[in-house]
Amino acid sequence: MSNVLEPILISLKQAQAKLAGENCAAKDKALAAAAAAISRERKAILEANARDVEQARKGGMKESLVDRLLLNDKRIDGIIEGIEIVIRQEDPIGRVQSGWTIPNGLQIEKVTVPIGVAAIIYESRPNVTADCASLAYKAGCSILLRGSSSALESNKALVKAIKAGLNESGGIADAVALAQSGSRDEVDEILKAREYIDAVLPRGGHELIRRVVENARVPVIETGEGNCHIYVEPSALETEAGINNVIEIILNAKLQKPGVCNAVETLLVHKNALATLMPRLAATLAGKCELRCDGASKAAIGAIPAALVLKDTSEDDWGTEFLDYILAVKTVVSCEEAVAHINMYGTKHSEAIITNDLKSAEKFRSQTDASCVYVNASTRFTDGGQFGFGAELGISTQKFHARGPMGLEALTTIKYLVTGSGQIRS
Repeated sequence: MSNVLEPILISLKQAQAKLAGENCAAKDKALAAAAAAISRERKAILEANARDVEQARKGGMKESLVDRLLLNDKRIDGIIEGIEIVIRQEDPIGRVQSGWTIPNGLQIEKVTVPIGVAAIIYESRPNVTADCASLAYKAGCSILLRGSSSALESNKALVKAIKAGLNESGGIADAVALAQSGSRDEVDEILKAREYIDAVLPRGGHELIRRVVENARVPVIETGEGNCHIYVEPSALETEAGINNVIEIILNAKLQKPGVCNAVETLLVHKNALATLMPRLAATLAGKCELRCDGASKAAIGAIPAALVLKDTSEDDWGTEFLDYILAVKTVVSCEEAVAHINMYGTKHSEAIITNDLKSAEKFRSQTDASCVYVNASTRFTDGGQFGFGAELGISTQKFHARGPMGLEALTTIKYLVTGSGQIRS
């Protein structure tokens, strides 16, 4: 353990022991003060973010990823609103899930408790800093935040404001800490810190997640990259309104924010839907998004719009999270084929079907292996804020402990409280 991180982790462990004893009112008061401090310090936060953005552009970061890094007044307002929603949520700690009495008279209660000290390793997005700090605090956990070097100045400014707010309100400021050397060695140190960290959450691209999963000695709550799909059936395109609805869903899922994990990357189109959908979709995406089409979907476009960037697909495209203005298109002959493709190439994140066929919708829902499955809606809703959690730790694509957008519940575990009257086991 390095001389830098060990004192921080010791402090986090001590702080968590104190925080576990705080009641809901005290935690909410501290979080309200943290939100107020972020608002008060927004000028300094935005100035720090501007330095990060400038460095990112100088380093050649693509604009879809710069957008993830960027803060403005509206996004800071969103961060504050997220904290306020966390405050309004029920405290997950101390909730009795069940209770019973066994024949010898022992009373047993299954109760939620904080998971302990959490560490999150994430990329680019500074809003994650405030989201995770607020969720952890409300759940009675201390947290080590390890963002990417590209967002270091923004994260420093945000954590400074959060800790100031916690201090001012009598909260436990040491429950939030930022690993800020920017060194990649920090990640390895975090992954080996079993003595201090109870769970680590990687949040970012494939390489980051793979590195954490393969090297961690600390338990991992795995979030996933988002190679997300939308499958379009002919029944959704039988009216003009239906066609417009399908196109709007695709545009939202691809263009609203292409650099995020819940953006669609591959469009699966039933062969009988190609002639209706592809010419209209190509005309709409011309100048906005590159299309990578298989032979049948390319042929269905007909006259290619002048502004459209159109390429042939390769096998590599099916497994790629583009995080950019690129959409791969594949022709399928059935719902079964669409599901098989998704289950082979998807990342168990978010998948959607657009259809008016109830049987297809139910088949897609039951057979698609993903944490979130949509019918007739954009994949962009896979988000803790959109789900009503206020903020999120990430999107879990694993099947143990937590799955899908992770809110307060993901930072809890259980404890059995057993009350007796002198019982001994014979």
